[in-house]
Amino acid sequence: MLADYLERGVLAGAIAGIAYGAYVALVANPLVGYMETRAEGGDHGHAGEHAHAAGEHAQAAGEHAHAVSEATTAAVSIGSGVLWGILLGGAFALAFYFLEPALPGRGRVKADVLAAAGFLTVSVAPWLVLPPTTPGAELAFDPTLRSAIYAGMMAVGAVVAAASIYGYGRLSPDNRLLGVGAAAVPIIALVAVTTIAAPTIVEAGTLSAELVTAFRGLTVLSQAALWALVAACFGWLQTRAGAQPAAERHDDLLTSP
Repeated sequence: MLADYLERGVLAGAIAGIAYGAYVALVANPLVGYMETRAEGGDHGHAGEHAHAAGEHAQAAGEHAHAVSEATTAAVSIGSGVLWGILLGGAFALAFYFLEPALPGRGRVKADVLAAAGFLTVSVAPWLVLPPTTPGAELAFDPTLRSAIYAGMMAVGAVVAAASIYGYGRLSPDNRLLGVGAAAVPIIALVAVTTIAAPTIVEAGTLSAELVTAFRGLTVLSQAALWALVAACFGWLQTRAGAQPAAERHDDLLTSP
């Protein structure tokens, strides 16, 4: 049974990974390249120096284009996206198998709830303190400390996600609106506390605030879409396979001779 869940999760992750890899190849990579050009060009105060730097960058870009073709870069991006999707899908399937009884809703809604909890844990909570890094950004702490902060915020995100699910499960049977409110309280508290207490760890550097905001927004949306696509594909595969909910599996084990 667990192997079946894992197989569906890997397949769902592969499908989502192809879409995510295509996004990286077609949107993210060109945007990062443009931002790198802007970041390097913005380091010079005089027009002559700026033109000289732009010329050097153009030459370096031309040499790089000869070394690694755009087709190869796109293939690597898609391949990396697929691998990330498979890893995410496998982890999603394992988590769903063990946590399904605790997830609210029925059928595919459970997968959506788990995806939202995973996105909050892995991405949203850490990004409230360590937003996606842009080219040319100035980082306040060394990589080891940043990794520790990221891991700590993931743990906080997991606690917040669990508290939201628990609050909804406790209050929604009596009043669904009240349950939604209880689920929102821990998330709002997390955002409020990090907004007030978190230090400024990342400085945008020479890039404009609008460009940085657009980059971070696309990063957030792309990860949210990846989680949503994994959940949608996994839920569809579960329905197509006629998988039993956890409660029914438990009842079958109890009644079987």
